[in-house]
Amino acid sequence: MSAETHDPLHRYTPLHASEEPYAEDVLATLRADAAVIIAKYPQKRSALLPMLHLVQSVDGFVTGRGIDLCAEMLDLTRAEVSGVATFYTQYKRHPNGEYTVGVCTNTLCAIMGGDQIFDEVSEHLGIGHDETTPDGKITLERVECNAACDFAPVVMANWEFFDNQTPESTKKMVDDLRSGVPVAPTRGAARVCSFKAVSRMLAGFEDGLADEGVGAGPASLEGLNLAKKNGWAAPSAEQSTEQKTDEEKDA
Repeated sequence: MSAETHDPLHRYTPLHASEEPYAEDVLATLRADAAVIIAKYPQKRSALLPMLHLVQSVDGFVTGRGIDLCAEMLDLTRAEVSGVATFYTQYKRHPNGEYTVGVCTNTLCAIMGGDQIFDEVSEHLGIGHDETTPDGKITLERVECNAACDFAPVVMANWEFFDNQTPESTKKMVDDLRSGVPVAPTRGAARVCSFKAVSRMLAGFEDGLADEGVGAGPASLEGLNLAKKNGWAAPSAEQSTEQKTDEEKDA
């Protein structure tokens, strides 16, 4: 590991000042995209979350100059913008890798092998939580529940799902990402895009990849298939009202 990786303050690096201003053409594009985002909201300050993703799509993390731009265009203070940027873990306070690999270590995934996956991948890459490989390719994270417990243990790469993972499959995935081999998630988009590209999508600009890959997996559809097989259906609104009335009478 590099000396930077061993630095105990590395993961707590403050928001960078980024004294170098945006190039004029980059700034013009940023302002134009920001105007599109702001126009979607009745109060422009509500556009802050996607605006921060927009900054990350250009800078790769939330920079000081990005905070200044958000504050200026949304009539907010730098403190208000920084408070939001430091609250949500999807906003990075220091340079992030091209791919964020998150290993779920919440209860079920941990029991099913998530802790072992994280430990082995961490050793394989030579980095810990919220640290980045020297080549700038992979940032490794422990992440909270991804609402995919039926596919535990789950790993995410730039928030794309990799279900039913093992230490071996996850190590192969990060090796492929580092070497430039196309990697397809289990569900969702047909390929894993870069952190900057995903940040632009999260800012509200479609990338056209949403319907490329598989949607819901077999485990998620099992309940629906069982209901169809047995002819089960949710009660209509009228039936629900009648049932509620009968229950009130019985009470």
